[in-house]
Amino acid sequence: MSVRILALVGSLRAGSHNRQLAEAAVKLAPEGADVELFEGLAEIPFYNEDIDVEGDVPPAAAKLRAAAQAADAFLLFSPEYNGTIPAVLKNAIDWLSRPYGASGFGGKPVAVVGTAYGQFGGVWAQDEARKAVGIAGGKVIEDLKLSIPGSVVRFAETHPADDAEVAAQVTEVIARLHGHAGETVAA
Repeated sequence: MSVRILALVGSLRAGSHNRQLAEAAVKLAPEGADVELFEGLAEIPFYNEDIDVEGDVPPAAAKLRAAAQAADAFLLFSPEYNGTIPAVLKNAIDWLSRPYGASGFGGKPVAVVGTAYGQFGGVWAQDEARKAVGIAGGKVIEDLKLSIPGSVVRFAETHPADDAEVAAQVTEVIARLHGHAGETVAA
């Protein structure tokens, strides 16, 4: 059974290590797991109920919602900005939390992973992302975590997909998320 996993990256920087980690997820996804890297978070306006009008939702936000509806699970990649979740990722969560009662997350499994320069790999931001997405309607898989510290040094000359330890960890996260999504789809 094929499971569609939507990947959202909380960094807009072209050389982002979290984006590279997401690219590794796409490349390393085990059979039966299709990881789609969502493009376009930078174009989504900040959430504002005044512009979230049925039939007139900003196109970038509508694209995100459509991708979320088509997904069976979510994999969020969060760096840590000043000890918390990046605004672009929080904004995506806010858009997907609406309209009230019809969350784009819709009880689907969600895992949050990432890498950061610090010694803890962005765990504070990832915990904040888990909290926000859980409130927004996602089924957060609390024991499915991957925080990679020292990103600037670790990935200075190596893409995460080419780091054997990271590749194995990413593959394990996707396999476990695939299992949770398969249970949800089958139910």
